[in-house]
Amino acid sequence: MASLGLYHLLFFLILQLSTGDDPIGQYCDNKSFKNNNLHVSINAVLADDLTAKASIGGFATTSSGHGDTLLYGLAQCRGDLSAEHCSACITNASKALPSLCPIQADERVWYDYCFMRYDTSNLVGDSDTSYALILYNVENATDPEEFDKEVGLLMSEVRAMAVKQENGGFGKGTSEFTPLVTIYGLAQCTRHLRPLTCAQCLSSAVEEYFAEYCTHRKGCRVLYI
Repeated sequence: MASLGLYHLLFFLILQLSTGDDPIGQYCDNKSFKNNNLHVSINAVLADDLTAKASIGGFATTSSGHGDTLLYGLAQCRGDLSAEHCSACITNASKALPSLCPIQADERVWYDYCFMRYDTSNLVGDSDTSYALILYNVENATDPEEFDKEVGLLMSEVRAMAVKQENGGFGKGTSEFTPLVTIYGLAQCTRHLRPLTCAQCLSSAVEEYFAEYCTHRKGCRVLYI
């Protein structure tokens, strides 16, 4: 995938990547925007600004409105995504949010390679681990105990990469479990997070969800936003 919370962290463990125009998850809080017409207008401004900025640098924050109508926005692409594919993913996200969360003031959408969120709270600063999207492969690995050990070692490595400031909150790696099975691991925080906050957010994903949802699984993702 980091925080936005303010906001996000992205943590993934993946064996297989897929592409597509459809979101892999969304979240619409019960907070509603009182003036729907104004909400639509502000969302459009956020979408245009985030798409333009994130398409260039892979990450962007912005805001629009005043007082009770002030909304903050954040968007980020996966750290190894090209500018062209990042732009396409962010564009899809900006188009999807209005229909997914038409009246909500806290709107979030995840794609395989990017995510976007609008909220009345400032999304820059601390991590937000209040909601997690968890996706996992229903199939278990062969030799599951050894597999989990290898996954643990790999994820420790990519987490260490992600918390280094020079890596922009992004880490990925591979491990050859057998001659026929390669494990892919990835960890990502939103770029505005300090290294310590990034590390705490990633640790939260592992400690709170890994044992329950990811043990023995051939693939698993835990995403905050």
